[in-house]
Amino acid sequence: MTEPTSYERLAESDYQARAAAVFASVESTLDRWLDDDVIDIDAHRTGGLLELAFPGGGRIVLNTQPPLQEIWLAARSGGLHFRCVGGRWIDTRGQREFFEALSECATEEAGKRLRFVAPD
Repeated sequence: MTEPTSYERLAESDYQARAAAVFASVESTLDRWLDDDVIDIDAHRTGGLLELAFPGGGRIVLNTQPPLQEIWLAARSGGLHFRCVGGRWIDTRGQREFFEALSECATEEAGKRLRFVAPD
């Protein structure tokens, strides 16, 4: 079993900036895939909620949780909660990195390999 991770408590403005960077990176990747004719995933963002709608009707929902300083991911395979550790978003249970988990969920929904990467 993986050892528990020590999570950072961020200043509210830092949490907001880091969460916004994650969402911006996801949206940028979707735009690039659309331009390159990889896949057309519709993204709808409302405040701290980003919904990804896949061809065929599948959905992934990303949601910020400011009081907990988490990002939540909901997909067909289940829900995951991520907290910032050393500048990376790590799952609070399975210790997976956010973009790795999102890639796995998106691949499942799309029926083809999709890979999201963390912003620089």
